[in-house]
Amino acid sequence: MSKTPLLADLATTGAQIAVRVTPKAARNRITVEEGAIRIYVTTVPEGGKANAAVQKLLAKSLGVAKSRLRLKRGETSRDKVFEIT
Repeated sequence: MSKTPLLADLATTGAQIAVRVTPKAARNRITVEEGAIRIYVTTVPEGGKANAAVQKLLAKSLGVAKSRLRLKRGETSRDKVFEIT
């Protein structure tokens, strides 16, 4: 198994990454289906908990610090856009 993060090729400063989020999933995971990134998190969408879990999982998959990811759009939506700073 490779140690390279799954989405490392997208990790450039200024890049905007659109994702579709499914909260309350059975397990945390990221899939790429037909070019679309889907993120499944086990946390509930209350008080920003799911957003924090998505940010952490996405940062790990990109190979960047989670502090470099900023939620640009979709705070209360399943469709979100993160920007790498």
